[in-house]
Amino acid sequence: MSAREPTVSPEDEDLAGYDVNGRMCIVTRESGSPDELIRFVAAPDGTVIADLKRQLPGRGCWVKIDRSLVDKAVAKKLFARALKADVKAAADLGQTVETLLGQQLMQMMNMARKAGQFVTGSAKVDAAVRSGAAIAVFHATNAAEDGVRKIDQARKAWHLGMETEEEIPSFRLFSEDEMEGVMGQNTFIHAAVLAGQAGEGVVKRAKMLEQYRSGGQSRAPGGAGRQKQ
Repeated sequence: MSAREPTVSPEDEDLAGYDVNGRMCIVTRESGSPDELIRFVAAPDGTVIADLKRQLPGRGCWVKIDRSLVDKAVAKKLFARALKADVKAAADLGQTVETLLGQQLMQMMNMARKAGQFVTGSAKVDAAVRSGAAIAVFHATNAAEDGVRKIDQARKAWHLGMETEEEIPSFRLFSEDEMEGVMGQNTFIHAAVLAGQAGEGVVKRAKMLEQYRSGGQSRAPGGAGRQKQ
């Protein structure tokens, strides 16, 4: 057999953010799986960009899914050290990542809608929750509290009636205006995600965005708490 080293993927070259237990956050020095971290790489122009799909080539580094940690990595110039390159991380990198996460989520919502796994309108959402078809619900941040409360009651009724471990998760992440630029006419006040690959992708990305905004914790199981804008 050849003594040549085996071919490695771009992620395997992330020596600055790797330990024997997994990828390592360059801020906390704690390891985690790729799903618990965001990968960053140096762009050809010397700027630092987020590689959300973990597909870009070259050396990368990792930061936990937490806006405050990305901001800290920028302030302390940790990206240049981790990437071993003269790179510049923009002061607003943390906000840029949040915007990208939001766009990624809304694009997945559109995909789920086309796949029949995303329904909108309070009546359809209420029916999906009460039938057990919904795996998550979404409300626009500007949704009327009365409408949110009625769907919350349906979530609680399903939880108690079926004796599930947790209520169906609920998210309030975007206003109608924020959705319009990416989702066009598919903006919503109330929506429900149904089971399926696209629907599960929506829930995964929603939890990631909520976690990023809320300091590394997803609050989805607890209800439709209003998120910071």
